[in-house]
Amino acid sequence: MRRLTVRRPVGRRRVAAGVGCLVSALALAVLPLPRGADQARAATTESSAVTESGAKGTYGDDFSKLKVTVHQTKDLTGQGVRVTWTGGEPSANDQTNFLSVMQCWGDQATGPDRTQCEFGLAAGAQAGNGRSVYQGSSSVGDPLETASSTPVDRNGDHYVPFRPVEGQGAATTSGTDTTYFTDGDTNAVAFLPNDGDGGGDMSFELKSAVEQPALGCGARTTSAGAIEPCWLVVVPRGTHDPGGQQHQPGSQVSSALSQSNWDQRIVFRLGFAQVTDNCDADKPERGIMGSELATDVVTSWQSALCRTGTYRFNYTQSGEQQARDAVTSGDSEAGLAMTVDPVEPVDGAPQVVHAPVAVTGLTIGFVWMYDATGGSRPLPELKLNQRLLAKVLTQSYPLSLVKPGDKVPDDLSGNPDSLVKDPEFLALNPGLAGQAAGNAPLGLAVTQANTDSARMVWKYILANTDAREFIGGKKDPWGMKVNPAYADGVISDSLDFFPKTDITPTTTDCGGGNTTTITYTGMDVVPYVNDMHDGALKVRRGDIGTAYQCVLSDNVPKLTPVGRPIPTNQRQFGLVDNASAVRYLLGAASLRNADGAYVKPTDASLLTAVGEMPDSDVAGVKAPDPGRMRDGAYPLTAVVYAAASLDQAKDARLDYAKVMRYAAGDGQTQGTAKGQLPYGYAPLPTALRTQARQAADRLEKGVPDVAESSTGTSSGGGDLSGTGSGGTTAGGATGGSGGTGSTGTPGATADASDTAHPSTAPTETDPAKQNVAQSGGYTPSEVLGIVRWVLLGVLVAGGLAALAGPVALRLSVRRGAAGG
Repeated sequence: MRRLTVRRPVGRRRVAAGVGCLVSALALAVLPLPRGADQARAATTESSAVTESGAKGTYGDDFSKLKVTVHQTKDLTGQGVRVTWTGGEPSANDQTNFLSVMQCWGDQATGPDRTQCEFGLAAGAQAGNGRSVYQGSSSVGDPLETASSTPVDRNGDHYVPFRPVEGQGAATTSGTDTTYFTDGDTNAVAFLPNDGDGGGDMSFELKSAVEQPALGCGARTTSAGAIEPCWLVVVPRGTHDPGGQQHQPGSQVSSALSQSNWDQRIVFRLGFAQVTDNCDADKPERGIMGSELATDVVTSWQSALCRTGTYRFNYTQSGEQQARDAVTSGDSEAGLAMTVDPVEPVDGAPQVVHAPVAVTGLTIGFVWMYDATGGSRPLPELKLNQRLLAKVLTQSYPLSLVKPGDKVPDDLSGNPDSLVKDPEFLALNPGLAGQAAGNAPLGLAVTQANTDSARMVWKYILANTDAREFIGGKKDPWGMKVNPAYADGVISDSLDFFPKTDITPTTTDCGGGNTTTITYTGMDVVPYVNDMHDGALKVRRGDIGTAYQCVLSDNVPKLTPVGRPIPTNQRQFGLVDNASAVRYLLGAASLRNADGAYVKPTDASLLTAVGEMPDSDVAGVKAPDPGRMRDGAYPLTAVVYAAASLDQAKDARLDYAKVMRYAAGDGQTQGTAKGQLPYGYAPLPTALRTQARQAADRLEKGVPDVAESSTGTSSGGGDLSGTGSGGTTAGGATGGSGGTGSTGTPGATADASDTAHPSTAPTETDPAKQNVAQSGGYTPSEVLGIVRWVLLGVLVAGGLAALAGPVALRLSVRRGAAGG
């Protein structure tokens, strides 16, 4: 047969192509975006998610339908990781149908054995806990345990020793040995009951070698230099004891480490990021110091900055004012300060440049289990307004000062005992109605440090009329009153720490049938945390260090901690940096903004807030103005600036300029790997990146010469930002702190209409007023949306062009015929 080739006339091919382009354009225009495409962080971390299944047990328990997912298994550090499961049997009591979860080290080929896992000292009386194992026919007796399989402690009990990584010490000598971990700091969870559907959802605390050297995660390497893996082990439990008999309620539950139970383990390989920065220890150091809001991001950038430089950068976390003082004093230990508020210009002092390097915020992070039908459940959402925060931070709830059952101070008589008994709180969080007073955090975990962050919180609270009047002594509509210890001007919007003014002692008896007593204060009930990262970790663990229990030791009373509750009873919240909240998977409270809307910290809400910020008194530096955030802006947003004096040695200026350039470039790529922007920070808007590069240029040049000064460059005592930022300074018509009805500052006169709030429209002169799409941090849905419409335009243009040729040709033929 002959193969015939059919040739279409060129005009027809063009018409067909044009029609095809237009049809494709129409289809593209109506095609929906992929579901969940805008969840950039979830997409990144979930890319390493791993799901494993259980297996049929030896006896009546069948775990073959159980599927467990660890939602991030690569680029891990000390953090929280989500663990979910489905396909189990519902738990009907506190002894059956549950999971035990633990972190282990072990061989990269064969995985861990049971001596390599941190387990056995979980807080509370949790089923499946302990390292002791038993033989015999009791409920904990295991036919696979033999007299020679495990060592015996001094009491004659068999136990599974914990054996740390090489170089970290010897194996433990009993099942209760606390050499390497205790019930207060272990990450092991012995009892996670299946929910009514046979599944569950929890956040597990992972530890790198920094937090737990005995596991060595991120520190151990192979002979080839690769990082050795660690492991997450899940041990499912059913309704049978190790010997095969049906478990009887009330009888002892065997350890997850008992051999028959251990044999049912489900194992996940964990890839930890290297804990060291691979920077030559012999390199000289350049010091950076300042805000905790910059700690996570600078720590991430350190290794990348070291690779290409002659110096290594160290970071000292401090109060921002201390860092600013170091810059102006010429402190050789730290020539670069990370700060929120600017370095104020001083007459005669060297000029200072400010480069924006990070956008982040403060979060009310929480872990809150509440009583619900079918058992304890995690609180999915929390709303807080300014007056509620004022109540918490002024120790105005009795249970923030005294333990349940002790006498309530007369000054607080009539106040609701805790948040869940406050009508104002329940109006915002109706799902918590009916909870017992003790089923709430006792107080907000805060740091004692002097920080720009604390000042921003007080500005936020005092910008609200209701909160300001409550602190001033006016009762709320339900009759609650402020703790009088905070009267007489203790609180102001310039305050940069969180005072615990009420130190009235409370006397409590020690029990035991005697008359021995001990005293404690509100500082013992809700103690300070070391810093915001520490606060986030303590909230994650459900224990902020509350100590009001009396224990007699040799008839001597001793105040002791309440201790860490079991996971289903954890209820804590704290003021933490957003990066730490994200790291430990804390819930984030929605805060009321100037519109009356409740907003969570997200990339979009943080960037919207940056666009609404007015200038500070230092040109080019944005001032947090939490009381005026509108249109979806998150109130407690902050821009972190790198500030450096021009009056430094040239090599120091070049090195610090390099930090600014990295921050404006590769440092804004979000991710979990070293060198990237940790989640909890929003990518810098494009204009702020430009401003940072310009600041770096200026820093490299150093102190301007006379010619530059004569042409308008700021001279001694001035500040040089990377670029002007337009807008008005704080206190001006658009940048002031005047009140807006219930969101005004003390002495404010503006009414509820607030016609003077800052515009969010981008301008050429204001680099911070960029919308999310200009941030350089597009989410997948935004990228797909842009590509879709660009492609749509290309297809339409292509279709029209393809049709235009044949149409024009036909028109010319017609004209020629007509003219002939």
